[in-house]
Amino acid sequence: MDNIRIPVPAVDFHPPVYYCRRARTALQPDGNLDKDFWDDAPYTDEFIDIQGAHMPAPRFGTRVKMLWDDENLYIGAQLYGDEIWGNVTGRDEVIFQDNDFEIFIDPDSDTQQYYEFEMNVLNTVWDLFLPAAYRDGGNAVNGYDIHGLRTAVAVKGSINRPDGENTGWSAEVVIPFRAITEGLPGKRAPKAGEYYRMNFSRVQWTVDKEDGCYRKRTDPVTGNPLPEDNWVWAPTGVINIHYPELWGFVFFTDGQEEGGRAGSIPEDERRKWELRKLYYAQQLYRDENGHYTDDFTALTEILHIHAALPENRRVLPLAYKISVTPHTFELSCPSADGKHIVVLYSSGKAEVITA
Repeated sequence: MDNIRIPVPAVDFHPPVYYCRRARTALQPDGNLDKDFWDDAPYTDEFIDIQGAHMPAPRFGTRVKMLWDDENLYIGAQLYGDEIWGNVTGRDEVIFQDNDFEIFIDPDSDTQQYYEFEMNVLNTVWDLFLPAAYRDGGNAVNGYDIHGLRTAVAVKGSINRPDGENTGWSAEVVIPFRAITEGLPGKRAPKAGEYYRMNFSRVQWTVDKEDGCYRKRTDPVTGNPLPEDNWVWAPTGVINIHYPELWGFVFFTDGQEEGGRAGSIPEDERRKWELRKLYYAQQLYRDENGHYTDDFTALTEILHIHAALPENRRVLPLAYKISVTPHTFELSCPSADGKHIVVLYSSGKAEVITA
């Protein structure tokens, strides 16, 4: 599986759901989550390994809270653990060379035109815009800035001091909706009952404590640092966070909607997942045969060979339509309301459309 260009995830479609309540007061971020502002916000479940729950549990706990109002999305992250260090100090530098906390936001669940944010314990930030996922030829827009962004960090312990009484760090992030809604119809903030697709990641390197410093542990053969750990809210089943189709659902509520219409993943999102499995199959077929195919049986056969999970070796019996050219393909099935959901792959990019 290591040499497959776009692997089939080793998880099924069971993304977590979070009900994001309205903020009651204004926030003055200082990084500390132990204050009245966050009292109404539940924590997410603890993060797990990016590959899924079948992997060993993270050695440090991580969880997140969220709130919203008409202007902003508020995110509070709690990162436990005694390894508190950071070196990157320049904005938009590669933050994940340090331990970091990351946020990913796809406001319309089309798996493209989404946003990435990273920060370290020094409150250094890196914000990016992704026109498309890297697997689909996307190139991050590093010059993008979240205008109006506010961030703060609180540390329980000491930074870059292994001998300190370190227990973890926390962060607060304020993201104005106007900075992440440029690509949406109306360019507006969400309304109660609507949802964003989101994920969170914690990068944690394996380190040794030597001579009063943290040093990344290296491979004795190559001398290179050991691969970093990736702990996430919504596992993608591959060591790649850029599978937006598997990110969690954040429903915006006004406090009255939990368990109602804001509590259920829409049927069309589940049908998108069935089309996405055929998307993986098309990419696998092209890698093996040099072209795409409109043969549904061939696609399901290749899924059976390459998918690690039985659930991902087959697709639900829907009225699929498949059309191909030498360099593009289109997959579609009926939506729940009788329209059509389309996955269009063209010019190296996949686009999800409901029409």
